[in-house]
Amino acid sequence: MHKRLVNHCTIALTIIPDGPILIKSGKEGADPTKPDMEFVETYHAGGKSIYLPGSSLKGAIRAHAERIVRTLGRDSNPNDPKVLWANDPLNDKHDYLKDKSSSDIYKFSSFTDRIFGNTSIASRLRIEDAHPIDKKQLKIQERNGVAIDRVFGSTIPGALFNYQVCTAGEFRTKIHLKNFSLAQLGLIGLVLRDLNDGWFGIGFAKSRGLGTVTVKYNEAVVQYPGCQLDRDNRQIQQIVKPGRWGHAFLLGAGEFLDTEEAANYGFSKPDREQTPIAAEPMDLGFGVQLKWQGDGETGVPNLFKCAVQAWSEFLRGAAA
Repeated sequence: MHKRLVNHCTIALTIIPDGPILIKSGKEGADPTKPDMEFVETYHAGGKSIYLPGSSLKGAIRAHAERIVRTLGRDSNPNDPKVLWANDPLNDKHDYLKDKSSSDIYKFSSFTDRIFGNTSIASRLRIEDAHPIDKKQLKIQERNGVAIDRVFGSTIPGALFNYQVCTAGEFRTKIHLKNFSLAQLGLIGLVLRDLNDGWFGIGFAKSRGLGTVTVKYNEAVVQYPGCQLDRDNRQIQQIVKPGRWGHAFLLGAGEFLDTEEAANYGFSKPDREQTPIAAEPMDLGFGVQLKWQGDGETGVPNLFKCAVQAWSEFLRGAAA
């Protein structure tokens, strides 16, 4: 499925610290005036500033997605592609994927591996680095800590350390998801909801109160690059193949495949949900897209609400 692009979702969002957060730099300098743990920095928009690496965000999102799937499904391979499960990516050697076709590799991978990838298939989800919108709004502080003796529960003499934290500012990023099923998009929506609610955090010392953030949705765009808009009949139609849908439908990847190919990959079919958003042509008049703006009732949360309905239907099918 990576050889084709049938649908694509881009979610633009802003991450705002609810309290102190720290994404540690991987190196320690020799400058004694700097803290032991520094915030990771990069050059962006003409200067140097802290940022939230996309890899760190993706790791936190994947870990919580796996937690949700294990809660509702299984934590070991059931050898049944219809059963919901999430593996342990650190201990899974993926022997069950050896000598299989590309469609079977996808079909027999865990639900989360189908989104985030494994050693046999590439990830369908990409997260951009989150850069500050306005560097002047950033508030960076230095805090002190001390190591605790795990046996006696007391402080270890001389084991003091200091670290940087960011307590204010806004970081803008985008999440890209391609060739997705609606259930996969629904799972991402649940993860972002839980991140906003403080169920998990990002970065260093999450168990000590760091890392909680607020997630603000700016825009979401779902695109069907192989389709065109039939304005007269208010329909989305495939340019080459005969598929047709109403002009306000959210479509999963299974909708663009024939029945045999969808079954080979394990995609749900039908996989569509009605939305209040009308489709419009993509740039240059080729392709079709639906746009959700902001946090309002018909904004980005509405997209996730539609996708979570498909996720719920997928769970009922997996439990049957």
